[in-house]
Amino acid sequence: MPFTLATWNINSVRLREGLVQRLLREEAPDILCLQEIKTPIDKFPLEGFAALGYRHLVARGQKGYNGVAILSKLPLEDSGDRDYAGLGHARHVAARLENGVTIHNFYVPAGGDIPDRAQNEKFGQKLDFLTEMRDVFLAERPERAILVGDLNIAPREDDVWNHKALLKIVSHTPVEVDHLGAAQEAGAWVDITRKDLPQGLLYSWWSYRSPDWDAADKGRRLDHIWATPDIANAGHSSRILRPVRGWEQPSDHVPVFATFDL
Repeated sequence: MPFTLATWNINSVRLREGLVQRLLREEAPDILCLQEIKTPIDKFPLEGFAALGYRHLVARGQKGYNGVAILSKLPLEDSGDRDYAGLGHARHVAARLENGVTIHNFYVPAGGDIPDRAQNEKFGQKLDFLTEMRDVFLAERPERAILVGDLNIAPREDDVWNHKALLKIVSHTPVEVDHLGAAQEAGAWVDITRKDLPQGLLYSWWSYRSPDWDAADKGRRLDHIWATPDIANAGHSSRILRPVRGWEQPSDHVPVFATFDL
């Protein structure tokens, strides 16, 4: 059963409901994983998405912050969530497809502006979140699973516009990259985007602070699609929809896509 999956930090699903509908109409992924939905689930605008064929929803939300959702044309079974680092945040949810594949949708904490846990509690929370991800994957190696989301780390030198300039900037510091790498290694996760697009600069996020994001092009690849080794070879056709950053009142992230023949 081939299916196409997309992940997108929407930065408020209610504010950008129209953009989500546009993406669903124009690109029609079978599954769309959203992060930072910023709404309790009883106020999630499912009706409009259901009218486009996306009748299945597994989500965790909270008022004004965080929140993760999996919208699907395909039937989903809720597979639970985990409160990583004990933050009490809606940052993870899992759903199981009828073919037995489990999708994990993550929103890793951004980590604040100072890359030092002694000075910045949020940075410590981010590292603790990643450490618990590692420990969970070590305790129970995932199988037939896909992990997606805004992981808030650009791990490779070509995942940022300037590697040297960003070494002390949160999202690309060596300690964050090491923590993310440890979590990835613990689950033997394969980076599907980079399996398909192994060379060259790739970005999925451009700051709101740039007066002309397109011309400056100071991007980072913060959004990821991973898969376990038993299904990684089924993943293909990865792409990042850069033009979405130029839509009216956009998120600062754009959707990342992959197709799986399973």
